Amino acid sequence: MTDAAAPSATATPAVRATTRLRQLLAGGRTVFVPGCFNAVSARVIELTGFQAVYMTGYGTSVAQLGMPDVGFATMSEMHTNARWIANAVSIPVIADADNGYGNAVNVTRTVREYIQTGVAAIHLEDQSLPKRCGHVAGRQVIPLAEAVGKIRAADAVRRQVDPDFVLIARSDARGAVGGSLDDAIHRVNAYLDAGADLGFVEGPTSVAEVERICREVRGPVFYNMTGVSPRFTLEQMNDYGMAMTITANTMLRAALTAMYDAAAAMRDQGPMAEAALMERIANHPVGDLHRFSGLDGIRKLEEAYMPAEELAKYEGTIGYKPGV
Repeated sequence: MTDAAAPSATATPAVRATTRLRQLLAGGRTVFVPGCFNAVSARVIELTGFQAVYMTGYGTSVAQLGMPDVGFATMSEMHTNARWIANAVSIPVIADADNGYGNAVNVTRTVREYIQTGVAAIHLEDQSLPKRCGHVAGRQVIPLAEAVGKIRAADAVRRQVDPDFVLIARSDARGAVGGSLDDAIHRVNAYLDAGADLGFVEGPTSVAEVERICREVRGPVFYNMTGVSPRFTLEQMNDYGMAMTITANTMLRAALTAMYDAAAAMRDQGPMAEAALMERIANHPVGDLHRFSGLDGIRKLEEAYMPAEELAKYEGTIGYKPGV
């Protein structure tokens, strides 16, 4: 047997992703989490050493649909992407769950199904349908009582299914129609009272506003450092006492620009552009697509669970040989 052999019946059970995320949050310092937009971008984030990853809603809409984040992505599409990401990495995944895809009753299904994907946390926002990116103008929020009911429903379900599942409550009232920072902070505190674990005021536009949020939100603060909001170093985030900070779409922007440049090179240079790319990335940590995708692990699984004669298929054939 190899390292890929099945664990014994007496092996110590793995710690759930939800529990590991709570342990990270209890560490006393800001947990900085980059955003991914699909399973492969999540794998890259894990490979570089991050302890958690965030599934961006905008990135999901762009990557899966080729469309902006204005409510086009349904729960099924968001939920499916979350499942693929959670199954591609071993680190905890925090996922965008938009506004729960309906009222409080709909939220009960949303939370249950997101837990079943294997993600460790979601954030729910108080926008009305159809929602849109938290850094885009034209947002509208639902009445506070309705939003509180949705958080209470989400909390009830996660307590039944997995009490360690982390619930992040987001208010878009700062930049919404008729909204204000005062309203957003008031709402987030109400959501924390209703059972949320972290409070998320979306879209502050100045350092002074961020300082107010960190001072007046009565619970752990989740911060989205993108769009209209100011940027901070990790030490500054620690000084403010932020529990978790995300940069939602850095990976998406980097991937889009790299893909554009590669496509432009093929347009200008023809098919030999790939040869030049392969030479340039030969020693890059993710330059070997076969190794990065996990093909070597397939060979280990075959050695562990399949008849020895099955491995004879590698002899005398051409191409990348896993594990060799």
